[in-house]
Amino acid sequence: MDLPKRRGHLSTEQRNPRSRGLDRMSSDQMFDVINGEDATLAGLVAVAKVEICRAVELVAGAFRSGGRLVYVGAGTSGRLGVLDAAECPPTFLSDPSMVLGVIAGGEDALRCSVEGAEDSVEAGAAAVDDVGVGERDVVFGIATGGTTPYVHGALDRASRRGARTVFLACVTRDEVPDEADVSIRIVTGPEVVTGSTRMKAGTVTKMVLNMVTTMSMVGIGKVYDHLMVDVNASANAKLIDRGTRLVAALTGCEYAGAGVLLSQAGGRVKTAAVMHAHGVDRDSAESMLERTSGDLRAALERRA
Repeated sequence: MDLPKRRGHLSTEQRNPRSRGLDRMSSDQMFDVINGEDATLAGLVAVAKVEICRAVELVAGAFRSGGRLVYVGAGTSGRLGVLDAAECPPTFLSDPSMVLGVIAGGEDALRCSVEGAEDSVEAGAAAVDDVGVGERDVVFGIATGGTTPYVHGALDRASRRGARTVFLACVTRDEVPDEADVSIRIVTGPEVVTGSTRMKAGTVTKMVLNMVTTMSMVGIGKVYDHLMVDVNASANAKLIDRGTRLVAALTGCEYAGAGVLLSQAGGRVKTAAVMHAHGVDRDSAESMLERTSGDLRAALERRA
């Protein structure tokens, strides 16, 4: 068997001096070490602000043109991409095809480790082909250690197919280079448990993905003010209550009246708000929203 390429030089693979003796620590001591390491992460993400905002601009532009955001990763990175993709439709009422998560090893890898799947450049390229990546899409590769062949294969194929590309890693470009249109590097350093990038590196990955999709969805009108107005307010009791409170906040109606208005709007918060603001029926309100590409602020400000 051929020996694998050595990765011991990567910062994510180094031993953390602050967690030495972890197995001899009390729970209180371990808590302090882990919590102390996690406390540094928001500041590290802030260092990558320019690149994260550039990625958001690419993704929002893709959405406006009918394109998609396609996350690609392996292991923890892949699972986090799939998670973020799965959370977009219930949060923003987005089409499930707008944000896709592709993980090395397929669906089985969501629940069980399929470690060998990440080593194939060809499999990553094939995955991009399988989802039909095109010029309007953004492919976002996630590899906290930076080296995952599956991810690099996917990004290379995506670029060849005309898509824009983003790469997220927790090591420097000097350690592992890439050729993505946007390269986000958040150097988290050694993990508490050496090499366990499900910890700090996984946490910053979740932070970045949350930012990218949230900011992009805000940019295409999925949020009004800071309110989650594109929500399926007929799916369950929690969301019906949330939708009713949103309609009350937007219209000034009492809770009961807001509930009636929401029902008349078919459970659509934005439709209810436009109906109330312009004194129109559901069909007219939805036509107004269609003319503003779903932008509630623009629909409220234009004449009926």
